[in-house]
Amino acid sequence: MSSDSDWAKTLIAAARTAAGNAYSPYSGFSVGAALLMSNGDVIGGANFENASYGLTLCAETVATAIASASGRLREIVAVGIVGGMTGKEGIEPILPCGRCRQVLNEAAQLGKRDLAIYCSGLTGGPIEEYRLSELLPHAFGPASLGLA
Repeated sequence: MSSDSDWAKTLIAAARTAAGNAYSPYSGFSVGAALLMSNGDVIGGANFENASYGLTLCAETVATAIASASGRLREIVAVGIVGGMTGKEGIEPILPCGRCRQVLNEAAQLGKRDLAIYCSGLTGGPIEEYRLSELLPHAFGPASLGLA
């Protein structure tokens, strides 16, 4: 798969699969994320809610933590994200929250990339494409500390 469009479709499909594993008993809002790695591998993650709401983990954060735990944080090149209410048609694209934008920025700066972010609805709908720099301009990260 060479075109961005092919990668977008692949990542959104993988994110929808990951969303099927979401643990969201409190909000009923399932989110799936899929990371494209530099070698073509895809790493998925789903949101993980907690009765103590502040401990909830977003899908993008889960997937990024998996990449980091595998020693692959710098290899992320693109992200697919879907979300919506479990059991309902969800076709409106969702975008990463501010915390997830910051988490993704950490990987982007370490990998010296401006990540492509593909967003769609849980059960269908259009795929919107953004660059992380559009979603988080003037980001603080490793480069701000002289580390990237």
